[in-house]
Amino acid sequence: MKEISDSIPNNSTQRLKYMQLVDYVMAQIAQNELAINDRLPSLNQLTAELRISKETALKGLQYLSEKGIIESEYRKGYYVKRLKLEQRYRVCLILDKMNILRDRVYQAFLETIHDQAEVDVYFHHHNFKVFEKLVEENLNGYTHFVVVTFFRENPAPVLNKIPAHKRIVIDHNEHGLEGTYSCIYQDHKSDLVDSLTTLLPQLEKYKRLVLVAPLEAFHAQDLIAGFEAFSKEHKKNHKIIHQVQPDSFKKGDAYITFSRYDQDDVDIIKLCRKKSWKLGQDVGLISYNDTAVKEVLEEGITVISTDFRRMGEEAANAILNEAHVTLRDPAIVIIRKSL
Repeated sequence: MKEISDSIPNNSTQRLKYMQLVDYVMAQIAQNELAINDRLPSLNQLTAELRISKETALKGLQYLSEKGIIESEYRKGYYVKRLKLEQRYRVCLILDKMNILRDRVYQAFLETIHDQAEVDVYFHHHNFKVFEKLVEENLNGYTHFVVVTFFRENPAPVLNKIPAHKRIVIDHNEHGLEGTYSCIYQDHKSDLVDSLTTLLPQLEKYKRLVLVAPLEAFHAQDLIAGFEAFSKEHKKNHKIIHQVQPDSFKKGDAYITFSRYDQDDVDIIKLCRKKSWKLGQDVGLISYNDTAVKEVLEEGITVISTDFRRMGEEAANAILNEAHVTLRDPAIVIIRKSL
């Protein structure tokens, strides 16, 4: 290996100290002194050769890890995994699942960040142990983490392991997080109150509002709180149920649904057909989250829907602009024949 003075660019002393190590490693790669799968000198060797502290050297190694140039192996050291700094950012995108709504977030994020970042996508499927492992195993490998949570357990201790400047939480505004980080979130309680207030003229013809709140839904309590607050403020006859039941299905009810696979919408439509009732006249239906099917089903289902594309765009912009943002992504109402 060549002497350090032959490898570091002349202007390196004007840069941050830890970048001396970065320059050194990249110069070794450029001069074919280091190749893929080669092991870097030990931490003690690097600090001695570069005349920098252990803390400074570790910062340089972390920078190279975040960029994907090197990778650490437990008790073995650091190995070269890539030869070029191709993108400025490496993003670990951790989603709860993949469906049409998450796909909107994902596609908008990719389109906005374009070729400025390498993006790896992982899914935890609401399994807290999987989520914890994903975070812990990737802490040093990325410049940013964009994370969707929704757990029964408190994710704050795990999220706080991610340095605040790297942390972007989307969809759900978690509490107990440290530092200055970015968050683009839904406020389910306020969204429901605001949306039902917008729909007051359409709701006048219905005798009762019925919220169908599946017990397994992660945001059920927020929606229940919003539903009760709206009903109390506007003196609306209302009821909360956990699933649609044929024996309690009544003419004059307006239903609000948010089941994961839209099963409640299907059940309501089937019951209307069975009783020869007209959806939007005899029974009302408001469904959460718009899809192409809801636009055409039964001449159109009225929806309360968050702009998931904007959520992805704003997360990407927070990275590109190197800014910390806290943004509520408010829901919009699309009125169709079902109300």
